[in-house]
Amino acid sequence: MASDTKNKASQTAQELFAGSMGGVVQVLVGQPFDTVKVRLQTQSAENPQYSGLSDCVKKTIKNEGFAGFYKGTLTPLIGVGACVSIQFAALEYVKRLFASRNRANGHADPNYLSHGQLFLAGASSGIANSVVSGPVEGIRSRLQVQSGPNAQYSGPWDLVKQATKQCGFGAVYKGQAITMCRESLGYGMYFSSYEWLMQRTMQMEGKRRDQVEMWKQCLFGAMAGYSLWIAAYPVDVVKSKIQTDHFDPAKSRYKSILDCVRKTFARDGIAGFYRGFWVCMLRAGPVNAATFVAYEVTMNMIGR
Repeated sequence: MASDTKNKASQTAQELFAGSMGGVVQVLVGQPFDTVKVRLQTQSAENPQYSGLSDCVKKTIKNEGFAGFYKGTLTPLIGVGACVSIQFAALEYVKRLFASRNRANGHADPNYLSHGQLFLAGASSGIANSVVSGPVEGIRSRLQVQSGPNAQYSGPWDLVKQATKQCGFGAVYKGQAITMCRESLGYGMYFSSYEWLMQRTMQMEGKRRDQVEMWKQCLFGAMAGYSLWIAAYPVDVVKSKIQTDHFDPAKSRYKSILDCVRKTFARDGIAGFYRGFWVCMLRAGPVNAATFVAYEVTMNMIGR
């Protein structure tokens, strides 16, 4: 029993470490795309600062240089590494629970998981991850939308100090409810897509997981990223709007999630929930391909 517990703890530690490596790669590859996405999502509809994706890129380079795309990177570099490690560890834990139940029910394949079980495992990983991703993305989004010399915050720690001084520690978790909605839906789609493709490949080709070619891992990771954002993008727009809204409720543009949805639809129609969508799609492929390859390679190196 003690040996079994030790093995499980070691396995979880490996998954956390491999996930953190995937998270670091995800931030370094994806931050420029994410900065453009957030700026397009949160700009004023009445007086937009950018006419589109290319205009946002041009103005960012002209006004801030290439470093402008990496505003707020420190927080996600630390936080997203933690987020992705939590995602993968939670995913694998719930997958083991389902596989154990399936074996107990007499399923012939000891590692079999239904698509529904994979979705629930992914959704669980998203909810677990939201505890960290909520404040991390909130801080990053506020720093990303700053431009010009009159920035309100000098960095993540200054932002946290100002926010908590003004509205208490709860300000750091502004938009947490909508973050949990996005994470559960998005990561349910994300991990169920990737795991289903991996398991199907392993079954059809008679391979172990570490024998699946890297190009297939890249392809499956990219497809998982597309499925996540196609499903969750409108929720992400609402999340960005709420997280970059004023900390003081008396000065906020939106009273609630529903109020944000109503006002966005009234002002911009359905298109208002898809601002920055194409830059997100451009980001989804390379970022998630790199994330999954980093995770799989690290797991293979340290031993599954």
